[in-house]
Amino acid sequence: MNDSPSPVLPGSGNARSAWRRRWPLAVLLVAVAIGAAVWIFRRPAESLTPPGGGGGRGAEVVPVAVASVTKQDIQVTINALGTVTPLATVTVQAQASGQILQVPFVEGQSVRKGDLLVQIDPRPYEAALAQAEGQLAKDKAALEEARMDLVRYEELVQKKSINRQQAEDQKWIVQQNEGAVHVDQAQVDMARINLGYCRIVSPTDGRIGLRLVDPGNIVQAGSGSTANLAVITRMRPMAVIFALPEDNLPAVYARQHGGAKLPVQAYDRSGAHLLDTGTLLAIDSQINTSTGTVNLKAQFPNERENLFPNQFVNVVLRTDVLTDAVAVPSAAIQRGAKGTYTYVVKADKTVAMTPVKLGATDGTLVAALSGLTPGDRVVVDGADKLRDGATVSIPAEK
Repeated sequence: MNDSPSPVLPGSGNARSAWRRRWPLAVLLVAVAIGAAVWIFRRPAESLTPPGGGGGRGAEVVPVAVASVTKQDIQVTINALGTVTPLATVTVQAQASGQILQVPFVEGQSVRKGDLLVQIDPRPYEAALAQAEGQLAKDKAALEEARMDLVRYEELVQKKSINRQQAEDQKWIVQQNEGAVHVDQAQVDMARINLGYCRIVSPTDGRIGLRLVDPGNIVQAGSGSTANLAVITRMRPMAVIFALPEDNLPAVYARQHGGAKLPVQAYDRSGAHLLDTGTLLAIDSQINTSTGTVNLKAQFPNERENLFPNQFVNVVLRTDVLTDAVAVPSAAIQRGAKGTYTYVVKADKTVAMTPVKLGATDGTLVAALSGLTPGDRVVVDGADKLRDGATVSIPAEK
């Protein structure tokens, strides 16, 4: 007995029933295919429309911030790193040996020229001075006696009471005593100088550093480190030494050689705070061959003492001024494969991508050598969403 199912014939009722059950599924598949085709063909067309629209009907309006191109002076500057260097640093040393009696200065204080810094025991030098003065007085008396004898001898020679040889010998005795008096006077002067060395005073105005000796210590005169007593740094005025590439040297040298006083500004390490303003003082006589740079020195008044020795600062040297230059905000400058450009807002609130040739930069402004004119309005915010011809809105004007 054969139990296999009977085939469904085309014209049979079973075939018509199976078709009625399957046709909704076929219709659904066809609808999905048509929808996918429509979506695929429409997407490329939409992707061709720029984010900012093409300026036509229904185009997207991009909100932007704008600024006006102005006509003003632009400062030509060179930036560099510098080190604060005092114009004078003095290491105070002992010029007389002895015991230190007092150190009256306060560490870190400002001192004036002539202020007492260290007092050395003066008694040995006072005794030496007294001894030298005594010897001087003795030899002066001997000299006066020899001179009086010479006068008497010359009178006796006139009377022919003694021979002339004795009077001539007395002249040499007078000269010997005069020489002794000169030597004694030099000894007195030296003793006074040594006594003055016991009182050590500041040789210059400035700020004194940490104390290197204490009262009670014995110091020796000399130039070694054992004779160092304190270090005084002149704080006003102050210098800054900085290096510039040798390519910048001709412009700087030409301006200085022409008698111009080039202004220099010193900023802190962050470059945010101005510490002081000074002038270029000197240019080194040779270029460093290992770095290709040349050292320059600028002088600052440093009235508020914002500049501290060995401090690192950012230096801005102004070499020239572009008078009545076309100034555009740096935020408006865009950079692409074809160079620098900016978006100029036209009267119909569309933008034009305009190539710009740039010059010197002065803070947030840059000189436009070509491409822009004073009065043009340029986009300074929102340019990343723009294309040439895009429509924009300016919320700040509403």
